Amino acid sequence: MKVDYIALSVPVFFILIGIELAYNFYKRLNYYRLNDSIANLSQGIGQQLTGIFMKTALFFGYKYIFEHWRLFELPKTIWIWILLFIGVDFFYYWFHRMSHQVNALWAAHIVHHQSEEYNLTVALRQSWFQGWFSWVFYLPLAFVGFDPVMFLTLSSFNTLYQFWIHTRAIKNMGFLEYILNTPSHHRVHHGSNPKYIDKNHAGTLIIWDRIFGTFQKEEEEVYYGITKPLASWNPVWANLHYWDDLVKTAKQSPKISDKIKVFIKPPGWFPSHLGGFQSAPEINPLTYQKYNPAYQSKLIGYVLVQFLVALAAGSAILFSYHKMETMAVVSGSFFTIFTLITCGALLEQKAWQIKFEYFRLIFGILLVLVFKFAIGYQVIFVAIQLISVIWFFNLQKANPNPDED
Repeated sequence: MKVDYIALSVPVFFILIGIELAYNFYKRLNYYRLNDSIANLSQGIGQQLTGIFMKTALFFGYKYIFEHWRLFELPKTIWIWILLFIGVDFFYYWFHRMSHQVNALWAAHIVHHQSEEYNLTVALRQSWFQGWFSWVFYLPLAFVGFDPVMFLTLSSFNTLYQFWIHTRAIKNMGFLEYILNTPSHHRVHHGSNPKYIDKNHAGTLIIWDRIFGTFQKEEEEVYYGITKPLASWNPVWANLHYWDDLVKTAKQSPKISDKIKVFIKPPGWFPSHLGGFQSAPEINPLTYQKYNPAYQSKLIGYVLVQFLVALAAGSAILFSYHKMETMAVVSGSFFTIFTLITCGALLEQKAWQIKFEYFRLIFGILLVLVFKFAIGYQVIFVAIQLISVIWFFNLQKANPNPDED
């Protein structure tokens, strides 16, 4: 039986985020912004939902190799667990490093680096498509003969370990800095400062970066994010924008070889006719600004309620999808993602949001009526949707002309 340790850990994630948020307010540290945090959490919800449709297929690939082509019969002893832990961490390092050095892989992984803040919500900002290729890096472990369930367990815990290191509240950890991946090391990894780019790819053990020459100590202040800011709270666009850049560059390249190189060369590579490689620019503290579009303060309550609706719907699907009809899972996932898009668009004051929001609210009501959920849940959900329609209508009366886009 496969246990989804990451899904089970979600309540703990939110408890820890709450603790860090309280510490942030107590110390007046400005580590959190509402719009950025909702965007980060939206990516995490979307990643878990899209993962439902790929988890079984990807696990099957590892399992098939183990069952048909493994080289050794390995006992499930403590020493095999330790060897597998080291193996998972080693191959994670190379998967992570290649995700920063191959454009087609970076197009997926970039999502995790888009936030210009650094707090525990950033740990949940995950790509919706990275899972399609990350598993390939671990296949040598299947050939050797490491049990699939053992692999899945340690791979999950490798991911879980990395949650707590997305914080600025913990500074230096003494001698552990030489062995483990720590908040200080990972802050460097998320930096857009030229000296910090493509450093500290470790999962659990920082020794791989020290061995393979990608280690960088945290020195001057870290500026978080990517070198060309996303400048959007739209969770779908966050997963597609770099692909859009790559395709546009490929279209501008007459040579077939250049079209191919666009996808396999490192980020920053361009054909010679487009200027060649473009290094990351130095950051000027005097002109540096984070993406932070203005929005109506009266929208905050509405956005928070809709985000909680998305969180509740996503959680219900995540823990019950194996008992639900396929169309109910698909439709519910779309509704949840539409709701996350709504939250981002409201915080950007997008003009198209008005029609889209009414469509989403009606779609939600139809969805719960078409699929037979428990009557109590139906009544509660429909009531929330109807209240939201009235609430949103009144908000539009108060603010009839959002910014055009």
